[in-house]
Amino acid sequence: MVKPFNPKTIQSEGFPMTDLAGKMPAMDTDKTAALSEWTIVPISPQRAFEGIAAQIRALIVEGKLKPGDRLPAERDLSARFNVGRGTLREAFRALELAGMIELRKGAAGGAFVRSGGSEVIAKGLIDLYFLGAIDPRHLTEARIGISEIVVRSACDRMTEDDLQALEDNVARAAKADAAGDFDERTRVHQEFHMLLARSTRNPIYIANMEGIMEIVRLFVRTIGPSENDFVLPSRRRLLKQLRARDAGAAIAEMTKTLQRLHKQYMVLWEDRARGAT
Repeated sequence: MVKPFNPKTIQSEGFPMTDLAGKMPAMDTDKTAALSEWTIVPISPQRAFEGIAAQIRALIVEGKLKPGDRLPAERDLSARFNVGRGTLREAFRALELAGMIELRKGAAGGAFVRSGGSEVIAKGLIDLYFLGAIDPRHLTEARIGISEIVVRSACDRMTEDDLQALEDNVARAAKADAAGDFDERTRVHQEFHMLLARSTRNPIYIANMEGIMEIVRLFVRTIGPSENDFVLPSRRRLLKQLRARDAGAAIAEMTKTLQRLHKQYMVLWEDRARGAT
């Protein structure tokens, strides 16, 4: 059950960015913040929504607003901040985009503090991809870099259950490959990387891997189906190396496969570019 928070002061600066993987806790919509206990700092009219967002963000970062807490009603908050509801909603939208709060509609709706999730990083990377700031070479370099860290950590931390999940994944990929189901094979191959990242128990590794894999999904969807019969044999070798906790061999195996995939993807990417012209 979510505990009510009891904020007494608001800090308007010094709020580090955080992103912790986890699920949204059960909400108790009766646990609304006691607005009378807030100390509100006056907001200047120019770009007032940024000042409001900064103060609410500070409460969240300091732990005075906890996951699942519901912010006071718009009417009460706007009165205390001495701004219109439009300005307050703009601050809420900024906090929602930053992954700090969730806006819900209906009688039990309102603005709720989120527990944090990797989707914020994923969305930021996807935006960069669509803006053209991330190209296939950037993607491969990042995949190899984060995979090296993940594999090394996984070799130290993964459990028998983690290894079994990876083995089950490879078996499902083989089944999809035998059936000629490209979409399922691709989905399961990409899931392998997330299973490996989760085995590290590090939310930062998980969040970054999820963001990278979201771009990979978009990229593979763009270039279309391809034959990569070297991936399954590589995964089987990698499983043996992971089980043996041989980080060096596992990293080398993963890197070699990702580099080979990159070469294959670049051929398809360039063929598609030439076809478009």
